[in-house]
Amino acid sequence: MSRKRKELPVLEHIEIADVAAEGNALARVDGLVVFVPFAAPGDIADIKLLKKRKSYADGRIERLITPGEIRVAPRCDHFTICGGCRWQHLPYSFQLQCKQRQVEDAIQRIAKVDAPEINHILGSSDIWEYRNKMEYTFSNKKWLTREQLESGEEFTDRDGAGFHIPGAFDKVLDIECCHLQDNLGNRLRNFIRDYGRSHGYTFYDLRQQQGLLRNLMVRIASTGEVMALMQFGEDDREKIESLLNAVATEFPEITSLLYVINTKVNDTIGDQTVVTFAGRDYIEEEMEGLRFRIGPKSFYQTNSRQAYELYKVARKFAGLSGNELVYDLYTGTGTIANFVAENSRKVIGIEYVAEAIEDAKINSAANGIENTEFFAGDMKDVLTDGFIEIHGRPEVMIVDPPRAGMHEDVVGVILNAEPERIVYVSCNPATQARDLAMLDAKYRIEEIQPVDMFPHTAHVENVVKLVKRG
Repeated sequence: MSRKRKELPVLEHIEIADVAAEGNALARVDGLVVFVPFAAPGDIADIKLLKKRKSYADGRIERLITPGEIRVAPRCDHFTICGGCRWQHLPYSFQLQCKQRQVEDAIQRIAKVDAPEINHILGSSDIWEYRNKMEYTFSNKKWLTREQLESGEEFTDRDGAGFHIPGAFDKVLDIECCHLQDNLGNRLRNFIRDYGRSHGYTFYDLRQQQGLLRNLMVRIASTGEVMALMQFGEDDREKIESLLNAVATEFPEITSLLYVINTKVNDTIGDQTVVTFAGRDYIEEEMEGLRFRIGPKSFYQTNSRQAYELYKVARKFAGLSGNELVYDLYTGTGTIANFVAENSRKVIGIEYVAEAIEDAKINSAANGIENTEFFAGDMKDVLTDGFIEIHGRPEVMIVDPPRAGMHEDVVGVILNAEPERIVYVSCNPATQARDLAMLDAKYRIEEIQPVDMFPHTAHVENVVKLVKRG
């Protein structure tokens, strides 16, 4: 017989002291650090402890007694339930301060290297409806709030479409309105959800791995082009065609209507066949007159307008005169590679996703760019000392790895290649700082520029310019 978990107490009249990692806030109580989501510095609240360790605990606000002076009203009706925009209750100017400090802490506490004063963070001009890509999950296990559960009401219709609830993989919060993307995304998601309900479509059961309606990806480019990709968990062609015909009729602005029949365990589509139902199999983004083709499997920075600011920083840090051989590692669809090609002798791009590399080649050709070359494969397998020997030692390397940062083998090859300058673009200052420490033997940091791509979240991009030590 398992032992009953001890009920943890409610801490009364606790002042929230600061903002912490992962978008949480923190309080200090008798030497115990308590992490609290959706709290603001200066709040006085009763905190219910949920998990407790020796020196820290996780809690939630049981009762907000006095809001902190800095707190603002969140815009979203789903705030505190949806785990997405955890900082909606904080002024944007304060969010930027927190992100600046996050970068500073990573450089000082993790990298522990000499660094110049960090440039002031570049804020996003749009703090709402800034995302060009959103994904929604359809589920037959709609999340019920504590209030709904305690009401005693019986909820028989649990079909919904929205976001996964943190800590409950099989539950989905049914979303009416999300302010992160143009309202077209809301209208499209709600239309498909309501169509499925009214026509008796099954919504996906994440435990049983069955059901027709599974996932929706919506991409809205700065050019106005729209991609909608629907994942189906079963191969019912009659129902699939009926739904997609209704979507095409209701949303003529969709320029790329695609679908996938995905019967495997996860929602990733990298190994799946994407079918074009209507329109083209891609959309296009535009930047400084360059057009970039984005396919359903392609990576593209999620905030189109701010991506331009980020890439301008990267190009500036690269210090190109037109004579340099540039390596663009983790090139995606070749956005940075093509963006800097005009100022380079040649650009070599490497990316894991083969489809993205094909898009990168198409992007170069479509823009009349002839001095790029692209290679697909795992970075640590492609970028070797032998690869450098064949293709030439770069004067500049631009790296934009995933959140996990660079594999140490990749760092080793970079150190052996000894480019004059490295521009390190990162979406995770912590792993970036770890990699900077490995590069420190041969490179010094010359400039650091944080860029905010994701307002109302704790995420921050950071660009670091490194130069070879003399």
